Amino acid sequence: MQKRTVVKILLIFSLVFTTGNLFAKESEKKENEGEGGLKERIKEFVDHHLQDSYDFTLFSDEEANKHYGFPLPVILWDNGLKVFSSSKFHHGESVAEVDGNYYKLYHSKIYKTDASGTINYDEDHHATNAKPLDFSITKNVVSMLLISLLMFFMFRSLAKSYKKNNGIPTGVGRFLEPLVLFIRDDIAIPNIGEHKYKKYMSFLLTVFFFIWFLNLLGMTPLGVNVTGNIAVTFALALIVFLITNLTANKNYWGHIFWMPGVPTFMKVVLAPIELLGVFIKPFSLMIRLYANMTAGHVVLMSIIGMIFIFKNWIGSPLSFGLAFALSILELLVAALQAYIFTMLSALYFGMANEEAHH
Repeated sequence: MQKRTVVKILLIFSLVFTTGNLFAKESEKKENEGEGGLKERIKEFVDHHLQDSYDFTLFSDEEANKHYGFPLPVILWDNGLKVFSSSKFHHGESVAEVDGNYYKLYHSKIYKTDASGTINYDEDHHATNAKPLDFSITKNVVSMLLISLLMFFMFRSLAKSYKKNNGIPTGVGRFLEPLVLFIRDDIAIPNIGEHKYKKYMSFLLTVFFFIWFLNLLGMTPLGVNVTGNIAVTFALALIVFLITNLTANKNYWGHIFWMPGVPTFMKVVLAPIELLGVFIKPFSLMIRLYANMTAGHVVLMSIIGMIFIFKNWIGSPLSFGLAFALSILELLVAALQAYIFTMLSALYFGMANEEAHH
């Protein structure tokens, strides 16, 4: 009897333990599935933050699928000019019909499609639909226009204060003047030279404040990532490339194609390398600014997303503290990247105008 009782107790204990283990595994599986879904949503949110968009969303309610902001004008060339509001896309959920043509917003690009919004793919799952020429006013374009207007009025105010107060700045000019003097005395003159720096000062001032203010705007909750867009950094680097090579003197080109004081054989070997360096310099400007700002946004947004993944009294405060500290660091990086881009631009301008040494 005692043996039977012991066996029954062991069977009941085994059954309870197995059932509890199964429920625990099922609960853990559901939790992991929910966590996986949350991670996917966070990844999508980070990707959306990095990309440009055809509307300016101030904030959104993901659960209710509501977005609060304002649409921007879409300007396409498709056998004629097509202009319409981005609200027709309903954040990529609808097909826009314009003059009998149908357009669909897919992965932040506009494709020509049919009334049902069909997207065709190739064997690599790339969309094969025709893409009209796109001249739309996107979120990044609006941000650049706003920063340009801000810079115009700030420097206009500085110029007026100089005129009214005998060269003494007032108001916002007191903030701008030390930075202008810093760019002139510590960047332009040492790298370009005291006799030739003036013709480059307007560009150096513009590019420094333009990049810096855009970087600061990217730190706000507006979801702006202009300098993390490689098309923008490419345009800035291209301007530096054109200014450098169009204003260069004969000594600059002589040091590239026929270096003085170097044996003839080495001149032939080094000339292609030096010529390649002409293109590598602006390329490094483009990649450096783009990679640093993009990496900063990805890391910061990922750490903020960790707050919602941990959901406990240790992980969430730790993630918040880390995100706060990284935000402070990003403020320094915002100014540092503007400084580095301006410094290297001035260095390239100085190399292009260097006089021959006898």
